[in-house]
Amino acid sequence: MPVGTVDVVPAHEELIAHLVRTTSLSPGEATRVVADVLGYFGEPVEAFVRRRHAELRARGLHNDRIFAQIADELRVRRVAAPELTVRQLRRLVYG
Repeated sequence: MPVGTVDVVPAHEELIAHLVRTTSLSPGEATRVVADVLGYFGEPVEAFVRRRHAELRARGLHNDRIFAQIADELRVRRVAAPELTVRQLRRLVYG
């Protein structure tokens, strides 16, 4: 899923209302900001690595530096959890 193309679910309505109350954003603008942030952090690891590699390569960096930088970025970046089935969730809880 490309960055910024996430549906804002009702669970995020409280966050949107908070942004409207505490900033000068309109409800529509706050909704777009939340969708953009969710999309950014919803990017799967594989997509992030490919995207960052292409961006850093376009800057003229070589792979040894690129992969070191991506590894550093992944250590501090929140990444999307994989989609898990109900069975997989149960196995996480009960083994």
